[in-house]
Amino acid sequence: MSTDMTNSNARTTSLKEMTPEQTAEAIKNIAKRIREESTKMRETVKLIRQSGAIEELTEAVREATMAARDSAKEINEVANDLKQKGVIRETISAAEETGAAARDTAQTVRDTVRRNPAKDKTAPA
Repeated sequence: MSTDMTNSNARTTSLKEMTPEQTAEAIKNIAKRIREESTKMRETVKLIRQSGAIEELTEAVREATMAARDSAKEINEVANDLKQKGVIRETISAAEETGAAARDTAQTVRDTVRRNPAKDKTAPA
């Protein structure tokens, strides 16, 4: 059994067997630890603030947000420009024509294979 599980079981067992005085003492210890940890938290936040880390992080997020906004605007402008010039329409049309030509070619190959089945499949091509 792991020590964590053993400690947990011991705590559960000991809670059941505690006297009212022991329970009161345990609660006092918990309150003391809460106060100590609260003090540590306040000190940590104060040090982080004094170090300038919060301001640095805030500024970095601001710069990243502005860069993302500017990039999105530029991409939108390029897309609109391409749309107005007809580049997107021409690209779609060319892709559709390429697909149609590929389908026609595939059909021609299928038709050829059906009309001229190989008589001797072992002979080299």
